[in-house]
Amino acid sequence: MSIFDPAANYERSQSLVGYVPRSQATEETYAQLGFRCGLEIHQQLKTAKKLFCRCPAGRYQNGEDDYDAELVRHMRPTLSELGEYDGTALMEFKTKKDIIYRIKGESACTYDIDDTPPFPLNRKALAIAVEAALLLKTNIVGELHITRKQYLDGSIPTGFQRTAIVGIEGEIPLANKVVRIIQLSVEEDSCREVADIGHERTYTTDRLGIPLIETVTYPDMTTPDEAEEAGQYLRFVARCTGKVNTGIGAARQDVNVSITGGTRVEIKGVSRLRLIPELTHNEAFRQKALLEIRQMLCKRVRDPDKWTLRCAEVEWDQIEMPSDLIDRVVQHDLKLLAINLPSFGGVLSFFTQPGRVFADEISDRLKVIACLDAPNMAHSEDSDPTFTQQAWAAISALLDADSGDAQLLVWGPQADLQTAQETVDERCRLAFVGVPNETRKALPNGTTVFERVLPGPNRMYPDTDSAPIPIDDTLIESIRATLPPDVSEQIAKMAAWGIPEDARRTLLRRNLVPFVERLADDGGEEPAFIATLVAHTLNRYTAMLADSGSSAADRLHTLVTFLKQRGLDRDLLKAMAPAALSNPTRDFESILSELGHRPLQEKKILERIPALHNAFDRQNKTDCPRARRDWIMGQLRPLALGNMRLARLARAIEEEAP
Repeated sequence: MSIFDPAANYERSQSLVGYVPRSQATEETYAQLGFRCGLEIHQQLKTAKKLFCRCPAGRYQNGEDDYDAELVRHMRPTLSELGEYDGTALMEFKTKKDIIYRIKGESACTYDIDDTPPFPLNRKALAIAVEAALLLKTNIVGELHITRKQYLDGSIPTGFQRTAIVGIEGEIPLANKVVRIIQLSVEEDSCREVADIGHERTYTTDRLGIPLIETVTYPDMTTPDEAEEAGQYLRFVARCTGKVNTGIGAARQDVNVSITGGTRVEIKGVSRLRLIPELTHNEAFRQKALLEIRQMLCKRVRDPDKWTLRCAEVEWDQIEMPSDLIDRVVQHDLKLLAINLPSFGGVLSFFTQPGRVFADEISDRLKVIACLDAPNMAHSEDSDPTFTQQAWAAISALLDADSGDAQLLVWGPQADLQTAQETVDERCRLAFVGVPNETRKALPNGTTVFERVLPGPNRMYPDTDSAPIPIDDTLIESIRATLPPDVSEQIAKMAAWGIPEDARRTLLRRNLVPFVERLADDGGEEPAFIATLVAHTLNRYTAMLADSGSSAADRLHTLVTFLKQRGLDRDLLKAMAPAALSNPTRDFESILSELGHRPLQEKKILERIPALHNAFDRQNKTDCPRARRDWIMGQLRPLALGNMRLARLARAIEEEAP
């Protein structure tokens, strides 16, 4: 039985790793780690049809019961052209999963379920991909070659994703550096996962086949904040085309992280860019922790190749167990496997991520590979123990364990215990190597869990169903001639206009910079005023305004023209615009009437200020200048709105204060 105190060991190992919260980390922190990060950004394209068939894109199923048929498949790996299997494919095959597809007839066809060869590639999607590739300053390929990328997790019924490189070797500018782009590809989206329990994984096929662009960067980001900045810039590039989908699931980020001595680990499916800094920060320190564990184990074990775990099946009545676990074991006819890990004392409770330890690395793999739903194991260094010390002493005696060993107790169906044993053995042997190549799933709290072995090059091979597609110079130049303004130019322009930083992000995210500029020019107003109006006052309407040629955009433009023709002050826009956009059929005169607006000369308004100062003195005891100004502004605002600038009125109140 392990002699290590779990809580104390967690604190000690966290200190040994040098972990600090992200809020306390500096550039020097990441330089010492040797932090490197690259991005893979996936963005759905706004097309009417899918990429390789003629089914409608973006027609999603509603709820778990909205489907017409179910299809069950079992995935098997195939040899690459070099006669090798991809490691990820072998791992997925080991899980023995039943893959269930829930199909809706209006959003899927025989191509989606691999019963029909692909239709010709969607040329509109290709044109959008070329436009994005040009905006990233990549070199467009002369001929598009469609390849197959193997996925045996069931997310694509064919077992592979069709993808094609459109542009290579581009760049994007950040505040303090240029990040290089490896490539931009066009590819088909995968299915939507709705459940993954035991040996069954369920998908819907509505999202399958929607065109995507995937942008891959070099690992040029050396801090987590740079990684988020690069992700934001790539999002703005995609959005500025006006030809991409927005909303939940329309864009997904995969983040590749490594540190000195570590290796590339992919954090898959990051749903929000703001999560990237915390996730990459924690992954960097997870790798540092795994390197510390490796160093510790290699000192204890002279020849890691000869390291061997010991196992024994035990009955539930052989050891003292909590009643709820006994009920679960008996009810589901689960078996118990005790495992001794020689020289692993102190490793299972060793810090890896905030609130997580090395034992979680094993449990995560048991869930994914052996399909043992958590909780699937207990261990001798648990800070919140499921078993008593007496129980672990009995397990240690059964396994003939030494004091420096650690023990696990795994439970699951008899058919899965062999896979469970192999999974534990594999992960423990990888601990002697350091950081395993793997794909991890992002959690909302900034930590990650194991998802699968990191795919290798053996999963890529040519698609024999698709002929090469020439991309001629005529197409490229016609797209280049109509490119939207470069994102860096838009950022520089907004900075020159004096637009606040938060408003800039909103405008870039919604591709509203050209709209703001046009509205400011037509209305004769300062771009900064229009920008803050759109980004702040009308924030809830930005999605409507971003729709090119939408009635909302036309209505706001008409309102600006109306105020200009009537000679009314621009401050009325902030009061009228929300009412005008929320009720598109309402006339502007009635909105003015509801606001209580009546024409009044500026002089008449200013004449009221001295009397209001006196009234404030009579009614209030405070001498706070701001309270005085705000109270008088409240009295005069209904009269001033539309007749004079409110900022001018505020200054006049302050100037005449006693």
